[in-house]
Amino acid sequence: MAFNLIRFLKRLLPQKERFKRYSELEHRLGYRFKNLQLLDRALTHRSYIHAPENSSTGSPQDEGLSANERLEFLGDSVLGMVTSQFLYENFPDKSEGDLTKLKATLVSEATISRIARSIPLGKYLNLSEEEDKSGGRQRTSIIADAYEAVIGAIYLDGGLAPARKVIENQILKRCLELASDKTFYNYKGELLEYMQALGLGMPRYEILVEEGPDHQKKFTIAVLAKGKRMGKGEGLTKKEAEQRAAKMALENMDKIIGEFQEESDQ
Repeated sequence: MAFNLIRFLKRLLPQKERFKRYSELEHRLGYRFKNLQLLDRALTHRSYIHAPENSSTGSPQDEGLSANERLEFLGDSVLGMVTSQFLYENFPDKSEGDLTKLKATLVSEATISRIARSIPLGKYLNLSEEEDKSGGRQRTSIIADAYEAVIGAIYLDGGLAPARKVIENQILKRCLELASDKTFYNYKGELLEYMQALGLGMPRYEILVEEGPDHQKKFTIAVLAKGKRMGKGEGLTKKEAEQRAAKMALENMDKIIGEFQEESDQ
């Protein structure tokens, strides 16, 4: 009996410490949770669940805590629906294609991670020591997924109205700013459409250099068409490097088309 009580108290203390930190995050979100367990789950990365350092005080599994993947799935759907309705109502003159592109920008990993960093969400995540030391609190994929999980948690805790309010205040009010920011422009998509219209086929991306430790990788990637290099880009992720390579290719397109024409004339 005494052993079970001690075990219970050991599990309870880490949870209380986590919950104390969440009031600051709630203020930044503009939403107060009725059930903090939902927020706790939304902030819990899968690395935390089976972390060796938790085994001595009772694992999160013993507390009934699970990782945030399911909440992320739900939050992604809520975010997509609210964003779609906002764009439909506020941009009556835009075509379906234009609305789709604008939505893709607003709900992209780059945009969501930028919003998450502004809170800053990474400060409150439950990560394993290993993931924490490797830079997990600032990793784009982790904080973007966690933000979507938080949206899912708000939806379950209070319904659609508060979830919509948070999304509108943090993302949709900045719609035009975010949509016009060239950091998030889909250069790869534009290059693909341009090349196919010119009959050049699909662009191919090739990693030229991959350097640095896992948490600080740097990639140099080239984009090619029919074996000819069109552009080159660097980035901390493959996607970022590919976007920059595509941007360079678009800037060089007149020259590239001329070279292809000269080869076909020979």
